[in-house]
Amino acid sequence: MADGMLERVREAQARAHERAYGEPLETLNPARAAAFRDDAQWPFFERLRRESPVHFTPDSNYGAFWSVTKYHDIVAIDSNHGDFSSASGIVLPSKQALAYTTDRPSAQSFITMDPPKHDVQRKTVSPALAPPSLERMAPQIRERAGFILDSLPIGEPFDWVDLVSKELTTMTLATLFDFPFDERRKLTFWSDAMTQPTGFGGVVNTMAEREKAISDCFAFFDEMWDARVDLENPGGDLISMLAHGPHTRDMGRAEYHSNVNLLIIGGNDTTRNTISGSVYALNKFPDQYDKLRANPALVPSMVSETIRWQTPLAHMSRTALRDVEFQGKTIKKGERVVMWYVSGNRDDDVIARPNDYVIDRERPRQHLSFGFGIHRCVGNRLAELQLTIIWEEILKRFPDIQVLEEPKRTYSIFVKGYEEMKVLIPRRN
Repeated sequence: MADGMLERVREAQARAHERAYGEPLETLNPARAAAFRDDAQWPFFERLRRESPVHFTPDSNYGAFWSVTKYHDIVAIDSNHGDFSSASGIVLPSKQALAYTTDRPSAQSFITMDPPKHDVQRKTVSPALAPPSLERMAPQIRERAGFILDSLPIGEPFDWVDLVSKELTTMTLATLFDFPFDERRKLTFWSDAMTQPTGFGGVVNTMAEREKAISDCFAFFDEMWDARVDLENPGGDLISMLAHGPHTRDMGRAEYHSNVNLLIIGGNDTTRNTISGSVYALNKFPDQYDKLRANPALVPSMVSETIRWQTPLAHMSRTALRDVEFQGKTIKKGERVVMWYVSGNRDDDVIARPNDYVIDRERPRQHLSFGFGIHRCVGNRLAELQLTIIWEEILKRFPDIQVLEEPKRTYSIFVKGYEEMKVLIPRRN
């Protein structure tokens, strides 16, 4: 990797460590998008895990919130939907976003619902992501993965995020929606517009631009709903399932839009950023890359370890429904509670050598990245399937993929991802 880029990252990480341990614990704030962009968020969470695993930040760019940073505490909160609700949102909202959305109509998707409505809506789309459906999709995913890899430039630098990670996940998402295939990159753009903050080098610069992108997205999906809702023999895509499901066909458009939002983001970010993260991690830990090349049967284990080590969604948020005593702290009704998956996945009380990338761990699926309880990621098996297939196909073709410089990371406390990663596949002699 380029020495200059590595030096910049090291400097940012050193500053973050000094800041994390120099600030008073009472006001320590781990929700710093700039730190995530520089891969420098780790010391904030290390200190919280050691000194204040359930911690209250009284003020920040995201308002006041509780941080839960240890593995088992996160599982306890995530599994307790009776006391901690997702109905007020699953992402810690910035003050800017809150100010912009005040007095605007809102609706919920099933991930921001509590039972019983959550259960019936989730059940409507689950068949598209169940093992029989994935078994039918696998040959198509493998064919597309092969096409993508065979189209890559050899011996020339290129952006892995754009040509591989985005392309495979967007192809799969287009299939799940039965979305016009030649327009599939709209899904990538809309997902980024929904998740990235404005004004920091993302795909939209202002809140008005974001609203325009989201409005265009929902108008497109309204046309898809209208074209399928009256079909006598609906297909097995997610939009047809919602339009014909007994518990979803009468939902209002705002609620439908919220579910579209959820499905686009959920089907895009986790897999896309873990594909990129796997290449980065194997370059950062070359002994593990050697191990994988020597034994391709480790691919499924490597996939799970990457999902833990990368943690593509850094947090999920809940709101307390009543005053709750938890680990010696009083979380008051209405207060926001943030489960930092990115921290729990590095908890050395649960995971040995958590900062290391070890592709043959004894329990590789022991991680928080898909969540727990009723809101566990409905598409987790599809994510694992895509990652497994792409790496099986990579190992058939390329003995090496070299990361040339530190990647450009996402400026976000929610999506822990990559915007660009320059790589080189060496020519064979």
